[in-house]
Amino acid sequence: MTMKIAIGIRSSLKGLKQRLISRHRSEMYNKKEYAIKAILFVVTLTTIFTLSAVFFFIFSEALPAFDEIGVIEFITGPVWNPTSPTNPAYGILPLLCGTFLVSLGASVIAIPIGIGCTIYLAEIAHPKIRSLLKPAIEILAGIPSVVYGFFALVILSDWIYAIFHNTYRLNALNGAIMLAVMMIPIMVSLAEDAMNSVPKELREAAYALGATRWETLKGIIIPASLSGITAAIMLSIGRAVGETMTVLMACGNTPIITWDMLSSVETMTAAIAIEMGEINFGSLHYHALFAVGAVLFVITFAINFVADLVLSKFTEVYH
Repeated sequence: MTMKIAIGIRSSLKGLKQRLISRHRSEMYNKKEYAIKAILFVVTLTTIFTLSAVFFFIFSEALPAFDEIGVIEFITGPVWNPTSPTNPAYGILPLLCGTFLVSLGASVIAIPIGIGCTIYLAEIAHPKIRSLLKPAIEILAGIPSVVYGFFALVILSDWIYAIFHNTYRLNALNGAIMLAVMMIPIMVSLAEDAMNSVPKELREAAYALGATRWETLKGIIIPASLSGITAAIMLSIGRAVGETMTVLMACGNTPIITWDMLSSVETMTAAIAIEMGEINFGSLHYHALFAVGAVLFVITFAINFVADLVLSKFTEVYH
C-alpha cells in the first residue's frame, strides 16, 4: 500500500514537472515570437522611414527649382543648357525624350526575346537544359552596369558604326541594346514564375480534352499568366528607365530632341550623374537636378504602381 502511494506521488510529481517544462517552453516560444515580431516591425518602420526621408529630401530640394522655373516650363522646355553663362536653360524635354527613346528601343528589343526565353524555359526546354540556361541568364542580372557600359563604349559602338556608318559613334541604339540585355534576366525570372504558377489542373484539363502542347500553351498557359508576364515587362521597363551608368557611357550625352536611334541623346539619370559633381551647392542648377530626380521618381513610381496593380490581380486569381 505504501509502495503504491509512493509510486502515485512520484507519477504525479513527474507529470507536474513535465507540465512545468511544457509551460516554460511555451512561454519561451511566445517570448521569442514576440521578439521576432518586434524586430521585423522595427525593420519595416526603418525601411518606410528611410524611403519617406529620401522622398522628402528630393522633393524639398526640388521645390526651389519648380518655384523659380515653373513646373510646366521645366517639363516642356525644349533646351537643357544650365551651364550657359549668358542664357541658362532648364527645360528637361530633351532629357525626357532621350530617356523615352532609349527605354522604348530597349523594350522593343527585350520584350520579344524575354518572352521567347520564358516560354522556352518554362514549357519546352528539357529539365537538364533548363537547369543550365536559367542560371546563365540570371548571371546577366548580377553583372555590374559599368561593365555593360564599357562593352557598349568600346565594342558595341564600333559594331553599330560598321553596320550603319552613322555620325554619332555613341548613340541611343547603343544604349538601348545594352539596356535590353539588362532587362531580359529580370523579365525572364518574373515571367517564368508567373507561368509556373498556373495551376497544374488547367494543363491536365486541356490535355484531357485532346489539346496539344502548343494549343495548351497558346490557349491556357499564356492567357492564364498574362497578368504576371505584363507585370514582369513593366518592372523591367522600370529598371531600364532608372539605369544610369550604362546609358551615361553608351548614349553620347547630347541633350537634344530627336527620334533618331542613331543620334546621340542624354537621359535624365545621366544628366544627374554628370552634372551633380560640378555645380555649386544651393544654386538653381543644383535644385534643377533634384527636380529632374523628382520627375524621374514620379515616372518610376508610376511604372511600379502599374506593375503592382497587375501583380495584385495575378495574386487574387491564383492564391
